[in-house]
Amino acid sequence: MGYLNNAVITLDAILTTKGRQLLAKNDGSFKITQFALADDEIDYTLYNPTHPSGSSYYGEAILNMPLLEAFPQETQIMKYKLVTLPRGTAKLPILDLGYSKIELKQGSSLALSPQTLNYFGGNTFETMGYTATISDVRLMSTFEGIGVNTPNAQMLNTTTTLGTSVSKTVVGTTINFRATTVNTLFGSNTSLFATLTVVGRDSGARVQIPIEITKIS
Repeated sequence: MGYLNNAVITLDAILTTKGRQLLAKNDGSFKITQFALADDEIDYTLYNPTHPSGSSYYGEAILNMPLLEAFPQETQIMKYKLVTLPRGTAKLPILDLGYSKIELKQGSSLALSPQTLNYFGGNTFETMGYTATISDVRLMSTFEGIGVNTPNAQMLNTTTTLGTSVSKTVVGTTINFRATTVNTLFGSNTSLFATLTVVGRDSGARVQIPIEITKIS
């Protein structure tokens, strides 16, 4: 990770593993069809409408802030995506998971169906579904998204994640969990912990809650 020179206009992009695979084929299958914008680095409290040099300088401090280079850690970058909402929107959409914390015993299951509040004048499920990222997929024997059948969603939901302590992202209108039954993961501990981050794919609304898996004695 590093900083970009904001004295010039720069487009800095990185590809996912799937994107690199498609690019390597060199058969025209690599096509960018969607993109997102975010303002993670921006501190809007620096906007100064009392700047002595006038309105042209109100945002000077913001424009001079350093910008981060792109990097592939999805839990740390683009956390605050820009969204387009209907004109006259008075409230920002927020996600309701029905839980402030997920607590499961070994081998137990849960189906989570997020709902978006204050979206298009009411409470609704998003047609594009939700992305759900668990910070440590080892805690689950099942972690899957269902209800969204786009190619991107299918790719995420069937990707095998490698490593010993890694995150995984799935897409769906419902997210299914089943806690691990592997006792060796606990060691001398009675509980394992992770975080779940859920983002509405239409609204951009985001919420993060803790997960606790309890060992059965």
